Amino acid sequence: MKYAILVNEGPFNHQASDSAYQFCKHALQKGHEVLRVFFYYDGVLNGTKHSAPQADDRNIVKRWSQLGKDYHLDLAVCVAAGLRRGITEEVVAPGFRITGLGQLVEAGIDADRTIVFGD
Repeated sequence: MKYAILVNEGPFNHQASDSAYQFCKHALQKGHEVLRVFFYYDGVLNGTKHSAPQADDRNIVKRWSQLGKDYHLDLAVCVAAGLRRGITEEVVAPGFRITGLGQLVEAGIDADRTIVFGD
């Protein structure tokens, strides 16, 4: 099964990012393909290297970066939503890239299923 994933919520104000991460991790471990994880709206906050959670809290940005590295996963941050929230090429976390909405559309066309996490 080929999946396209859309994450619309930030890492610390909603469960959506954690749920998306867990879904992708387990799908990949089971041999499914995740074509792209597209971060939109507040979801772009998952892709900033300036995130600094407390030591006893999970570091979702680091988790996404590691998952991307381990599985050569395309972690795409929407340029328009990112700019509105101060996310630029200079502050994007390792493994993430800035891109346009066309990449979301392309992933949706190529995937068997598109799954949305967050409102």
